[in-house]
Amino acid sequence: MERWLALELASTIRHDGEGGVADDLATVRGTTHWIQEQGELLAGHVPAGGLAADEDLRLGIIELRQAVRALFARAVSPAPPSPADAHRLMAADQAMARLNTAAAREQVAPQLDWPVEGVPTTRLLSAENDPCVRLVAALARAAIDFLSGPQRTQLRSCTAPRCVRYFVKSHGRQEWCKPSCGNRARAARHYRHRRRAVDGGPGPS
Repeated sequence: MERWLALELASTIRHDGEGGVADDLATVRGTTHWIQEQGELLAGHVPAGGLAADEDLRLGIIELRQAVRALFARAVSPAPPSPADAHRLMAADQAMARLNTAAAREQVAPQLDWPVEGVPTTRLLSAENDPCVRLVAALARAAIDFLSGPQRTQLRSCTAPRCVRYFVKSHGRQEWCKPSCGNRARAARHYRHRRRAVDGGPGPS
């Protein structure tokens, strides 16, 4: 299953399994754990073995996440955004400015690699020594790539009860981010239908 760093960042806001919302970046320890979980996607951007977060890095990633989620909300419009932060979204122009500023903090240059037996590839060579700056810039560039790429048109906000995730629609009939959300949504729909039948009226949909 394909993973996108921008979507992983947005998904650090998630349903906690008990009717509330959890934040994987709520603590320095949680932020460090999340960074380490993204090791494959961050390869070449942070030191091997991951990076231990501090409070400044945690806050920097959260600020970037606010921008990403605001732009995700714009991408899924006119459908409703994730209910986790729909009432306090950053303005789109402010979100873009924050994203572009973070991406510009790291100076990078493309480098060509073309083996004798093989195809040419490119990689970005960084002039930045601070791994924290490199990490935040990499997250920002990943978000820019995501939002300017074809997957943006397939971005959706899951409409299952209590879910607050964004997801990329992988097939034409997909309505929810994962099967468990689909089960919960169908159960809620069945309950509403039963209530309408008991009450004898159309009731709310």
